[in-house]
Amino acid sequence: MGYHIINVILHVIVCLIYNRLCNLFMPSIAALISTLSFSVHPIHTEAVTSVVGRAETLSSIFFLLAFLAYVRATKHTTKTEWMWFLLSITLVSMATLCKEQGITAIAICGVYEVFIVQKLKLSNLVFIAQNLIFSKALTPSWLRESFLRLSVLFATTCIIIMTRLRIMGSQLPVFTKFDNPAAAVDTPVRQLTYNFLLAMNSWLMLFPNALCCDWTMGTIPLIETYSDIRNVGTIVFYMIFCILVWKAFTSSHRQTAQVLIISLAFIVFPFLPASNLFFPVGFVIAERILYMPSFGFCMLFGLGFYRIYHKLSQDCSNAFISISMTAKKRLLVCTLVFLFVCHSIKTIVRNYDWESEYTIFMAGIKINKQNAKLYNNVGHALEAHNKYTEALNYFLEAVRVQPDDIGAHMNVGRTYNNLHKYELSEKAFNKAKDLLPKPRPGERYQARIAPSHLNVFLNLANLIARNKSRLQEADALYRQAISMRADYTQAYINRGDVLLKLNRTREAQEVYEKALQFDSSNPDIYYNLGVVLLEQSKATQALVYFNKALELNPLHEQSLMNSAILIQESGSHELRPLAQQRLQFLIENGKANERVYFNLGMLSMDAKDYAKAEKWFRAAIHLKHDFRSATFNLALLLSDSNRPLEAVPFLKQLLKYHSNHIKGLILLGDIYINHVKDLEAAEECYKQIVRLDPNNIQGRHNLCVVYVEREELERAENCLQSVSSLAPNEEYISKHLRIVRNRVTKLREKQNYNSKEDLL
Repeated sequence: MGYHIINVILHVIVCLIYNRLCNLFMPSIAALISTLSFSVHPIHTEAVTSVVGRAETLSSIFFLLAFLAYVRATKHTTKTEWMWFLLSITLVSMATLCKEQGITAIAICGVYEVFIVQKLKLSNLVFIAQNLIFSKALTPSWLRESFLRLSVLFATTCIIIMTRLRIMGSQLPVFTKFDNPAAAVDTPVRQLTYNFLLAMNSWLMLFPNALCCDWTMGTIPLIETYSDIRNVGTIVFYMIFCILVWKAFTSSHRQTAQVLIISLAFIVFPFLPASNLFFPVGFVIAERILYMPSFGFCMLFGLGFYRIYHKLSQDCSNAFISISMTAKKRLLVCTLVFLFVCHSIKTIVRNYDWESEYTIFMAGIKINKQNAKLYNNVGHALEAHNKYTEALNYFLEAVRVQPDDIGAHMNVGRTYNNLHKYELSEKAFNKAKDLLPKPRPGERYQARIAPSHLNVFLNLANLIARNKSRLQEADALYRQAISMRADYTQAYINRGDVLLKLNRTREAQEVYEKALQFDSSNPDIYYNLGVVLLEQSKATQALVYFNKALELNPLHEQSLMNSAILIQESGSHELRPLAQQRLQFLIENGKANERVYFNLGMLSMDAKDYAKAEKWFRAAIHLKHDFRSATFNLALLLSDSNRPLEAVPFLKQLLKYHSNHIKGLILLGDIYINHVKDLEAAEECYKQIVRLDPNNIQGRHNLCVVYVEREELERAENCLQSVSSLAPNEEYISKHLRIVRNRVTKLREKQNYNSKEDLL
């Protein structure tokens, strides 16, 4: 809400400054009409309502202020107020920093200097040029001052452009044929289409009914022949434009000429960077780009209405036709009010389209049904709410509308993957991969492919890597992606993961270290290097990398967890509080899982804080009922704390999910013997151990103890003798065997003695 409120406030500020500008060149009524037209024009909805439109409104504020400052600086033709002039240059720079269109304010200032301040005409420019070249007469003071101002403007333009190139480079972004289809075709189709787009933009400002947030892809079909009827629209546009230019430079009415010159300058120059006429841009039509050019358009509208109204007012001086003219004036005013009301309603309705991603793209589909990008974006909006089946329908429609759209096939593959239809997913990814442009000899492949399309290799490799028998195939895809773009960090990371699964830890380490060369501030890479070092049993070095990952991103969950585990396993008393702090941090930020609670329990055990250990173990089991380690350690803790009966339910829970847990069976059997006195249950526990592991010494020994407790001494003797043969070096077994044998001997002697007494 804050962003939207600020955007509206900025738009209001633009309108107020624009009104001040209009009042410089037009009567107040005409200026007011122009301002009202600009303020409610539906074409501005994208620039004001969309958060990203902040660039347009901010740049426009500095843009208009820069021009007004220049007007103030050139108040006198033969004298420059340099403070205002420098302020104008500063404001131009600020406008350019907001959006690159801002630099065109310098061109408008130049037009104002030549045709408004100096009141020159085209014929005068030719005459001045001839005199400067051939005449030896002194240059007039006004011309020297004007030339100095224009020179500073030109130098400022050069400095701003060079600064931009130094910061951002001279290479244009990589656009696909889907972003701007005409940029990918040859002459004359490209020129015919680009020139028609000028007429289309003009039509949207004249009749802003069919508005759309995206005009790329197949929205406007290419004009492939001279006989295309749309060429008529282009011709009409240029005819009207030429008439306006001719009128601007030949009109005897000075005020009209000035308004025409300034309005045409405001229309043409801000639009030039986005016109495709000098270099291709990443869109076909963008409504937000028309925010600045509409300054000039609305000035023309205000001037036109004022001229018509003024003419009707003059005609009213004739008494015979005054009544008719008055009616026409009222009709004209009612028409204007009706137009403003319609524009206001359209703007309000258009705002509801921008309520969410889903609504804006659905509104676009109603206008442009041949735009695959809109279908893709509706699918993305549904996908964000886990509505994968509905999203798939829109992605498939995008494929139908634009069969060669790589992104659409990737979306289909990803959605099938989310729906666990892996075969269909792989088929879609392979189709997207086949559509990628093929490399040409001597040409860098990565410069001809959109970076986002390289994700098809990652998506396909990630899908294939689910099958452990195809890890080599996945590795080949990652290597192919890296060969196309050497700084593709995510490909390095994913390839390293696959190499770890292939037990090629040394290669994985090299891959991660290579990724660090391109992105040394990526915490995931440091974490993965830590994992590699763990696989190489280098725990100390692994902890260093985990700590580095946390230095870059204190919220890195895996590093917090694994570093705490390493500290706990190291038994370091000094680092124990740090491990507890990191795990507590995960809990406080809602990132805790059962492993967090379990390791806090183990740390508490190391600190001999058994009450806290019990608390953490219980929390871990609450999150995961079949958590093997947490359940056993809690049972062991309860047993060692003289609470063996409380341990029994947890041991039973453990064995319910993990019936082969030998230590759990041993502990439960021990409790049955020593505390519950349930020898049958204990015997069953130990027999289960022997079934699982016939050579388990402790389990077999404890089974023998059950026989002893039952006074089945001969059976116990045979049992212990069998165990002793398996572990002849275990002293406690030999000792128990001797004790049982002694008891067996005494028992036999007693039995013999009793037999003799019976005989006597």
